[in-house]
Amino acid sequence: MFAAAALAWGWFEAGWVRLRELRCPVPDLPPELEGLRVAHLSDLHLGVPSRGGRAVERAVEWVEERQPDLTCLTGDLLTRPGGEERLRRLVPRLPRCYAVLGNHDFGIATDPFAERSALEELAPATLLRDDSRTLVLRGRRVQVAGIDPRSWTPPEADAEAELRILLSHYPNMIDRLEPGAFHLVLAGHMHAGQIVLPYVAGKLRFANLRASFAEGIYRRSAGTLHVSPGLGTTFVPFRFFARPEATELVLERAS
Repeated sequence: MFAAAALAWGWFEAGWVRLRELRCPVPDLPPELEGLRVAHLSDLHLGVPSRGGRAVERAVEWVEERQPDLTCLTGDLLTRPGGEERLRRLVPRLPRCYAVLGNHDFGIATDPFAERSALEELAPATLLRDDSRTLVLRGRRVQVAGIDPRSWTPPEADAEAELRILLSHYPNMIDRLEPGAFHLVLAGHMHAGQIVLPYVAGKLRFANLRASFAEGIYRRSAGTLHVSPGLGTTFVPFRFFARPEATELVLERAS
């Protein structure tokens, strides 16, 4: 009875998406960019049966309603190629969208359900693969760069951009960056542990027992890192004490 109830809860929680606005301190942020809103979604894992698909649909609906200044996707968009049609139906609803791929998109995973489905493009979103785009927001130059998960090689920083954002599927890329190269790094991969056991001193995250960065905001010498809890599931279609999340980061100047 207990096992059945636990499985039922895990199935439910996998679709119980948290829609969260989060203040995000960024070093050297120009006053004109204070309050800039960046929607961060990650780890959709479309293409396999899971209530995570429901979480993705609700997250996209929420971002579409809020119309942030930027939308960023940080990889593992697909677990299997069968999810591509759904992905392409959802992406056009995301305003000013930039994306990178993750290891599952290339079928590089211990997950037995993972199958290569690497996308070559994701129009109308801009798919970044070791390259970047520089745009103007509120009269200021903003660079959005993205790393191919197989290369671990960040693109060259645009020294003239007053805000430089790096999209990386893997969070620990932050420790490979030179201080000042990028102001904000957005990552995923961790699923907030996906299967989590809370205890008095913290949480035991079974999916990533030794992870340095599990979810939320971290301040490092290289800049600010935000790790998304992600929206989908991998290995098993359950989440325990690790709700899926769509996050809208509201940028503010770091003190």
